[in-house]
Amino acid sequence: MKSERADISGYKGMWLFTMFDLPVKTKQERKIYAQFRKELIKLGFSMLQFSVYARYFNCEERARGYRNQIKSLIPSDGQIRLLSVTDVQFGKMEIFNGGVKGDAEKPPQQLMLF
Repeated sequence: MKSERADISGYKGMWLFTMFDLPVKTKQERKIYAQFRKELIKLGFSMLQFSVYARYFNCEERARGYRNQIKSLIPSDGQIRLLSVTDVQFGKMEIFNGGVKGDAEKPPQQLMLF
C-alpha cells in the first residue's frame, strides 16, 4: 500500500505498537491497568484491539522519544511489548471483522504539532 502523503516516504513513516498484558485480579491491579491505558491515550495512541494500541509517527526518531516515555510508565508487573513497523508494512496488514476483510488504518492527513 502506497502512503497517501506524497511528502513522506512510506518507509520513513512509522507505526509504534504498544501491546500489553497486565494483571487485573485486584482492585489495585485494575487501577494500574487503567492508568497505563489512559497514559497511552494521552500520548495519542489509539486502540486497535484490547491491550493493543498504536500511533503513527512521521519518522523513527520521533517514535523513539515516545518509546522512552512509555518505558517510564511501565508497571512493575505484567508484560509490555513495543514494536515499530513502517507505514508500508502496516498497510500490508490483513484485517478481518467477522470474516469480512477490512482496511488498515490510514496515517493522519495532518501531522499533529505539540
